[in-house]
Amino acid sequence: MEEKVLRKLFLGFIQIHILHHALEHPIYGVWMLEELKEHGYNISTGTLYPILHSMEADGLLIREDKKVEGKIRKYYTATEKGKIVLSEARTKAYELFKEIKD
Repeated sequence: MEEKVLRKLFLGFIQIHILHHALEHPIYGVWMLEELKEHGYNISTGTLYPILHSMEADGLLIREDKKVEGKIRKYYTATEKGKIVLSEARTKAYELFKEIKD
């Protein structure tokens, strides 16, 4: 039960993390999985890809398909809407973390 609750809570953090990196440079799934793992988020492709697709459907990310080593790789970049949402999320997260830091 506790793991399920934490997973739901961390979903927002994961989306903020995705937007942050997608604003810096185009990202792709496997790279993002490794990046998230470095920060303690051990999620599967079955979790990540629906998040990316949902964020794309919400207009936060735009996808570009590129051929890499004979395979199609989907790269995601933050949209202007994604940039605005990330800015608001940073502000809210900063306020929350200031309040709960102790």
